[in-house]
Amino acid sequence: MQAELTFAMIQTNPVWEDTEHNLAQINSLLKEIQTPVDVIVLPEAFATGFSMNAGKIAQKMNGSTVEWMLQTAQQQNAALAGSVFINENNNFYNRFIWASPNGNIATYNKRHLFSMGAEHTAYSKGKGQLIIEYKGWKLFPQICYDLRFPVWSRNTFNYDVLINVANWPAARNNVWETLLRARAIENQCFAIGVNRTGTDGNNIKHIGNSLAINFKGETMAQMGNKTAIEIIRLNKAERNAFVEKFDTLNDADSFELNTD
Repeated sequence: MQAELTFAMIQTNPVWEDTEHNLAQINSLLKEIQTPVDVIVLPEAFATGFSMNAGKIAQKMNGSTVEWMLQTAQQQNAALAGSVFINENNNFYNRFIWASPNGNIATYNKRHLFSMGAEHTAYSKGKGQLIIEYKGWKLFPQICYDLRFPVWSRNTFNYDVLINVANWPAARNNVWETLLRARAIENQCFAIGVNRTGTDGNNIKHIGNSLAINFKGETMAQMGNKTAIEIIRLNKAERNAFVEKFDTLNDADSFELNTD
């Protein structure tokens, strides 16, 4: 088990539906990382922006974006995570992809589709949750709107870190901060939230404000509204010591969750 896990949180301002430009932008940002990191987290829809034009932007799993993720993970010797629009079996998914430096891939299809933005009309709803076991840590990935649903986030897996990748609008920035903090507190976990910046192709403004919150709800890192990288180190022993003394999860209500 690795006692500390180091994250690089990368905020980007994706050019609308321009994968080549956006991957080049991230490649440039990655050059700024001067120390080894374990996990690199990108925003939701980092390659295209949050477009409903699924037929144009969605790729196969063997397409250029996933291939780039695998190559970059190997080059950086770090896991690379973010969401990509995927075309699979005549369905389109907003898919969280975890690319490990050893070439392994883990995926999670977004469960909660943002109906007010018509996401459900273009993309299919995901089934099932994903727990990633990496270097002795358990990581629970989410995509944007998932953050609003506490039952989905309930820590029944004893996960250590909740990772949420987002295109969260600036108009609801207070909600973004509040929910990330709440999910960290109620699940006694670290919460990493990586959001995009800039104005998208639908003229929706995004403020960035990516955050790292600890298991007490305290802010460990908070980014501004510009394209940037933030390095954060999480210590598992600190979380374990806190939970051992103040284990609210042990008193939580039990339930069964239908993930179909």
